[in-house]
Amino acid sequence: MTTVPKTLSLPLPWNPEDPGFWTGHGRAVALRNLWVAIPALALSFAVWMLWSVLVVHLPAAGFRYSTNQLFWLSALPALCGATLRIFYGFAVRWVGGRRWTALSTASLLLPAGGIALAVQDPATPYEWMVVLALLCGLGGANFASGMAHISACYPAREQGTALGVGAGFAHLGVGLVQWAVPMVIALDLFGLPAQPGGLWLANAGLVWLPLIALASMAAWFGMDDLPAAGVGMTEQAQLFTRRHSWLMSWLYLGSFGSFIGFSAAYPLLLRSQLPELDGALQLAWIGPLLGALARPLGGWAADKFGGARISLACFGALALGVVGVLASLAGEGGAALFVASFTLIFLAAGIANGSTFRMVPMGFVREAQQSQGSLPEAQAQGAAALGLCSAIGAYGGFFIPKSFGSAIALAGGPEAALYCFLAFYLSCMAICWWFYGRRHAPLSC
Repeated sequence: MTTVPKTLSLPLPWNPEDPGFWTGHGRAVALRNLWVAIPALALSFAVWMLWSVLVVHLPAAGFRYSTNQLFWLSALPALCGATLRIFYGFAVRWVGGRRWTALSTASLLLPAGGIALAVQDPATPYEWMVVLALLCGLGGANFASGMAHISACYPAREQGTALGVGAGFAHLGVGLVQWAVPMVIALDLFGLPAQPGGLWLANAGLVWLPLIALASMAAWFGMDDLPAAGVGMTEQAQLFTRRHSWLMSWLYLGSFGSFIGFSAAYPLLLRSQLPELDGALQLAWIGPLLGALARPLGGWAADKFGGARISLACFGALALGVVGVLASLAGEGGAALFVASFTLIFLAAGIANGSTFRMVPMGFVREAQQSQGSLPEAQAQGAAALGLCSAIGAYGGFFIPKSFGSAIALAGGPEAALYCFLAFYLSCMAICWWFYGRRHAPLSC
């Protein structure tokens, strides 16, 4: 049963499924909420991925951390963010979209401000850096509540487009932070003393503070507390008993998990394996940017050609990209093959992100059609499953950089982790083909 916030900014009932209400009043409100939420979501992803680029510059400023410790710092935000997503998905229904978006966005001031203080002193204990990395996970969790609020604003027939726009702009925050941080830490913006290497690492946190404050205020004054539709905790718990939920979570771990995981690991991996490529490091943000821009293409292609076909091809491309990285590390093709392979990985992950996201609710609809079940109930379960898959997929942001760090610490190179990723993508191809893509598949979608 839907929980409605006690105080709403708009008169009840809120019914976007009513064509008359939607045309006369609902669409304008929904668009306003979407466009106000987008900057908050983009900033959330930027804070979530802040450590992915910051760790590259810590050694030059005098921080004596091992490569494995640096990979830990780039991995921990995803661990925290993925876990909190499970709970953030319900927060909108309990608190209200306007209030929760404003408060959750304001919470990003904690990690951004803490980082600005901590990185000024190389004597800062590593344990404090770990706490700040975990706090950056708040940004990753915000995605779940943001998508829940956008879903509440739109009728089912337009939710796909609205969620695609919101998610696409949110993912641009990854490229934004990896482009902006190397630039701002090289400039004296706030009159602070320069650190070794001519760096001002505090700028990596300080530049986000006014933007976060503005986005939070915009959400408070520009959004609405709407009754969020969906299933409750009891109904959502039933998702854990559905085979489709787990299969799609595995595939979404391979798509979104690859995008966010390689985004977190790529700058540091590039620096550790190819330290001579300083120019390429300055352009590391292009890969995540391409992945974010490719996401809507994946959703469009899934609608036109079928999600399983597109996802299957993308997992094959991800496997090919990993093979290319392995070949470059073995001395074949060198740095050019390394960068080209990662470009392929980001593009394939971005497209697969859109196509697998489309497959999740479609699978529940197909099940309902096969069993002559309730279509509205299947649609609600599909929406809830998106939250579950989103949470599990985000763990890729932890596993990928941590796997690289462990492989380098134990074997001196990332090859062992890459072989594990290759096996994982082959398993994704097998699952995608057998359950969704082959002729007479159990759920063709």
